[in-house]
Amino acid sequence: MNKQQSPASLSTSEPVRGLFIDGNEIPAGSRETFAVISPGDGKVIAHTVNATDDDVDAAIAGARRAFEGPEWRKMSERTRAKFVYKLGDALEKHLDELYELETLNNGRPTRETRAQLSKVPDLFRYNAGLALAKRDAVIPVEGHYLGYTLRRPVGVVANVTPFNHPVLIAARNLAPTFASGCTTVVKPSEYTPLTTIRMWEIFRDAGLPPGVFNLVTGFGASTGKALSGHPGINKLVLTGGTESGRLAGAAAARSFAHQTLELGGKAPVIVFDDFDIDQAVNYAAFGTFIGAGQTCICSSRHLVQRTIYKEFVEKLAAKAKGIRVGDPFAKATQMGPVVSARQRQRVLDFVEIGLAEGAWLVAGGGIPEHLRESGGFYVEPTVFADVTPEMRIAREEIFGPFTVVLPFDTEEEALRIANDSQYGLAAAVRTNNVARALRFAEDLEAGIIWINDHHRVDAASPWGGVKDSGTGREFGQEAFDHYFYTKAIMVNKSNDRFDWFDPEMPDLRLN
Repeated sequence: MNKQQSPASLSTSEPVRGLFIDGNEIPAGSRETFAVISPGDGKVIAHTVNATDDDVDAAIAGARRAFEGPEWRKMSERTRAKFVYKLGDALEKHLDELYELETLNNGRPTRETRAQLSKVPDLFRYNAGLALAKRDAVIPVEGHYLGYTLRRPVGVVANVTPFNHPVLIAARNLAPTFASGCTTVVKPSEYTPLTTIRMWEIFRDAGLPPGVFNLVTGFGASTGKALSGHPGINKLVLTGGTESGRLAGAAAARSFAHQTLELGGKAPVIVFDDFDIDQAVNYAAFGTFIGAGQTCICSSRHLVQRTIYKEFVEKLAAKAKGIRVGDPFAKATQMGPVVSARQRQRVLDFVEIGLAEGAWLVAGGGIPEHLRESGGFYVEPTVFADVTPEMRIAREEIFGPFTVVLPFDTEEEALRIANDSQYGLAAAVRTNNVARALRFAEDLEAGIIWINDHHRVDAASPWGGVKDSGTGREFGQEAFDHYFYTKAIMVNKSNDRFDWFDPEMPDLRLN
């Protein structure tokens, strides 16, 4: 807990929120509380609860009761699909409110929150469609047998969400949770709980049965740990850093919970000289500085063909220097703050690391002078050039408005540098050569590949990584299917007499 979040320094004049169990908001009582800080000006905007192990027990018990209760468990698939579609409509009616609240709580400019959140209702509509269209398989088997499968919801889902996209990341897992018939306990980031709390209220008012969606706030090391390792969960969904995901995944594995983990990244972007260089620079800025670089798919490594390397560096540096950093509510702002003083210090520390490693700082690297006394957590869009693959700034996830540029000569060299990473979440290629683009799409070690684009996502397109970037997929049919377990059913259609231990029985089969 940092100094700004010290419970002793908080005012008690505002209500403290953070426990939503069995359809009810639970008073904070004597529980430990902490402040929620607005990154734009460093001011306290709310107070919330550090939920205890007992609170997590109660939330999971509520989710289990709802999962096993008749109102949710016996709801027909068609009725459930219609209801999940209705939740998307309910969310859409409150988007203006959610844009503003998300900007206040995590510091992304309103232009970004509006563009991102406008697509969230479709996640519920898409998953409602999957629920409506769900079919189980009839399997051709040998002999006089009928073989078929039944998919059943796994049960209680623990959903641990990060600070960078609070509504989107919560919703991309709430939608298949509800559409499959599962129930959930969500723990939002301690930095950004407010829009998730509001979403709980919206869904409660839309008629979601008590206990289907429970919410507990708190720190990852306490509340998150209790939730991830709880023996009562059947599935863990977590978006976060690789090390926190490794710990949470190991804890959930003790009870053999299903897992979907979307973790760290160090996305390579490979730029060839046949692609328009100004467009490549525009995509580089977009891929790096959206969300102040606090995305796991941030284009944090630019591998640029040597024939255009110098020009690319000059133009990207100029582009970065021209980005207007400021108040996320101001219409002129193009990039807001990072989420906390701690996160800003991490970015500034990596600037020093890059300089010590001998890289060339061509843009940014500090706090914008006009925002130095704002109280907010601002940092300049930062670009390093003349970087080599072994440098820490080219290998470690920084999670801020920070990118590096490396030269390459051949396709083979570019591919080798791109894949030489512990991460494998996203990658991108900029080229007009279709055959080359397809070769790289096949050979890049990443779960998401963009050709001449970045950040593009769709409700129907699977999302997830390989290597230390996690396991499982979100979005798409792949995510929906992972909220079920499969029963295999074998029906003997014959009335023939059977006795394995009768020596006269002919044509016996063991299996």
